[in-house]
Amino acid sequence: MHLVYSDETGNVFDHPEWTGLGRSGDMITEIWEDELIPLPEGATLVSLPNTRAIGWNNRTESMEPLDGACSAVGALLPQGYTRLLLPGYVKTDKTQLLPLFGYTAVVWKDGQFFVAAKQSDNPEPWNPKNCDTRELGIGVERLLHTYPDNRLYQHLSKCALEYECLTASNTFLSRLEGAVPVSFSCNAGCYGCISEQPDDSGFPAPQTRMNFKPTVDEIVQIMLEHLRAPESIISFGQGCEGEPSTQAKLIVDAIRRVREQTDIGYININTNAGLSDHIRAIVDSGLNLMRVSTISALDEHYNAYYKPRGYTLANVEKSLTYAAGKGVYTSINYLVFPGVTDREEEIEAMLGFAKRTGLRLIQLRNLNIDPEGYLKLIPKPQGELYGMKRMIEIFESELPDVVIGSYTHVPPQPAAK
Repeated sequence: MHLVYSDETGNVFDHPEWTGLGRSGDMITEIWEDELIPLPEGATLVSLPNTRAIGWNNRTESMEPLDGACSAVGALLPQGYTRLLLPGYVKTDKTQLLPLFGYTAVVWKDGQFFVAAKQSDNPEPWNPKNCDTRELGIGVERLLHTYPDNRLYQHLSKCALEYECLTASNTFLSRLEGAVPVSFSCNAGCYGCISEQPDDSGFPAPQTRMNFKPTVDEIVQIMLEHLRAPESIISFGQGCEGEPSTQAKLIVDAIRRVREQTDIGYININTNAGLSDHIRAIVDSGLNLMRVSTISALDEHYNAYYKPRGYTLANVEKSLTYAAGKGVYTSINYLVFPGVTDREEEIEAMLGFAKRTGLRLIQLRNLNIDPEGYLKLIPKPQGELYGMKRMIEIFESELPDVVIGSYTHVPPQPAAK
């Protein structure tokens, strides 16, 4: 289980004598065999800037950083895989924050790369290799030509071609879950927001947030184009926008107009669900799926990360409970982080939250963030640390009616009688 590191030019090496280590929270830790899987197809190896790789020196029998310019290496996992450990590293410049990625521990073993991860969903639908760039280009050209005045298609074309956003790409490929962003404003100030950061955040947002308010016509055009197959999904609430429910009237009017013309496919919203009255109106207009973003079921942790404006975690719970009671297939976009999400108090709180709200699906999503910055932000641990693998096993055991996955699913259909 050899330590993996990179040199100044980005070349990746394995150390013949040192064992690779992982990180859970702020602790460097051993990696167990049952925590490793082969590097998945679609994963990317990256060096962590301003770091030195830490490994186990088998000669001195001690944990040490590698000498010289030997940066830590992490893997960026594709959809369908949950990170169990971060790479072992120490920063060479503690003032510098790491770029917003979900770094996963990687080692060299038996002639190939392995990562500390668990497959939590079928990775095939969201494998980047299935997004043919030539076909995507044709789709972008076709829809921009068909709807030359639709600013949403123009906005999404940049997301698809420049940022390589798969959800935006799906909108032009007419498959799976497509995107329909609607909001330039937000009622939260998330520490790790990928589309808008304050000037003093220490890291730039990797994407540009939309800067206009679309019309109902523009929204409906995209929805009707995408909802052509029984399992198609069109989603409000993308990484390139703020909180979609701040534009509740637009969404309600669009859903009603679309459902007057077709009952095909599923309408989803990705939301923080803090605006309970707005969510109620959206649900009542004909919503099918709702995915709520959360990082914790504990108020102090939730508030530290999301910095909610005008709502509380109780509002989020209220929205989820209402939607589930109206037959909406509800899920959470659960931002998980080794050494935090697997704390005893976090697990207990999330189990209660899931049971009270009638959740149907927990989507485990690797939190893209600088570890030091995040750990300074949130409460200190109170109980035992179980480990990510054990945490998932607890969820599976304690929540038998809840699917543990990685992305939005079409609801399972009842068996034929």
